[in-house]
Amino acid sequence: MLHDLGLRTRVLLFFALIALAGLACLGIALFLGYSHLADGSPQSAFAYTGLIAAFGIVGVTAGVWLLFDENVAKPIERIAADMRSRAHAGVDTTIDTNKARYLGDLAPAARAVTGQLSHSSTAAARAVADATAQLSADKEYLTALLTDIPLAIVLVNKAHQIVLYDGQSSGLLSQIHVPRLNASIFDYFDREQVLTTLAKLEAGQTEVSIALNCADRRLEMDVRMRKLSRAEGYMMILDEAHATMSPDDARPLIFDFSLAPGANTSDRRPLSAMNFVVFDTETTGLMPHKDDIVQIGAVRVVNGRIVVGEEFDQLVNPGRAIPKASTLVHGIADQMVLDAPDPTTATRQFHKYAQDAVIVAHNAPFDMAFMRRYGKSAHIQWDHQILDTVLLSAILFGASETHTLDALCQRLDVTIPENLRHTALGDAQATAEVLCKMLPMLASRGLTSFEQVVAETRKHGKLLEDLN
Repeated sequence: MLHDLGLRTRVLLFFALIALAGLACLGIALFLGYSHLADGSPQSAFAYTGLIAAFGIVGVTAGVWLLFDENVAKPIERIAADMRSRAHAGVDTTIDTNKARYLGDLAPAARAVTGQLSHSSTAAARAVADATAQLSADKEYLTALLTDIPLAIVLVNKAHQIVLYDGQSSGLLSQIHVPRLNASIFDYFDREQVLTTLAKLEAGQTEVSIALNCADRRLEMDVRMRKLSRAEGYMMILDEAHATMSPDDARPLIFDFSLAPGANTSDRRPLSAMNFVVFDTETTGLMPHKDDIVQIGAVRVVNGRIVVGEEFDQLVNPGRAIPKASTLVHGIADQMVLDAPDPTTATRQFHKYAQDAVIVAHNAPFDMAFMRRYGKSAHIQWDHQILDTVLLSAILFGASETHTLDALCQRLDVTIPENLRHTALGDAQATAEVLCKMLPMLASRGLTSFEQVVAETRKHGKLLEDLN
């Protein structure tokens, strides 16, 4: 019957209910007060009446608030979040109008608008795809050619950040530090030597050959440096005589020429310009103080995009038997981790991988509890900025919604292949995809910096602890 009434009529009935319930409370209070008059003084009866009326009105108010919250406030939040996800995160599924069944034509109208937006976006995307198909093919062909060129090349911008490295240079850089897009070249080579060589190039030399000391002074590598002719920055060609990987161990060409120069960890820097390391762990159990990790998986997100080829996927030997119940969840058995590093070593490796990045996890307190526990024995500090997709979900969809990774993936149209579910790398990949869709949604709400987002996440402290 309510479904047949207009929205304004429903609102009128809502307020009529408040008035009638208030009058009923007052009538009951007067009746009970009058009954009490025969047993006591008028003042006592008057106070008794007021007390009953007050409790009754408070109870009615609480009940009305609950109805309003469940049937008006929460549905409006859901519809708003659904519209943002379709406008900013590329979600293509239709809005469930049953979420706002008591709000008149709001949900059907939102569904129609987002459906038209999706249709228009699809048409525009198809036109753009047709127009750029040849360009994309040329880019892929050029990338493949550059990857196969037998040179170890690193391109560095004017802020000394790596903007491109190929498969050959990846193998060489990995002997010094984890290869990372947007990393400082000084994480790999001696700062003073690089700057001195660069000064020679600035003075007019076309190319300079030099034996560069690695940043940790363990290695020395022959390098040719030259200025880029049509861009700000320089090229480094590494001597492959130092390579430890086979020429057949091909790795993809990694590049992003849109990287903004400068530090990327300032609290006020736009979120979309920050570097993120999204990670997940698989463990022997759910007790961080006594269980151990058996796998760490992570992916890197730069400029709001997942960097393909920079994954971290490491099995870990917990030093004890893995419970069968845990193996049934993540599929990792004792024989699979026999030759894997211990938790302390694996944590140290991951800490190196996550250098200068914002760490992101789903239910971060759980995973970070293991990292900090092993960090003590590895003598490392986890002083990174941290974002939790559970808290980001609470900001975007409301604290009362379900915030599991599966629920987020369904809400944001992210597919987790079944063979990767409950693996550290698979869940990290899914969380990274969720993050990439959340970033523009946060920006649309005016939350563009890390500082602003953390201020919002702390409002949901009852849901989960913020680790910053």
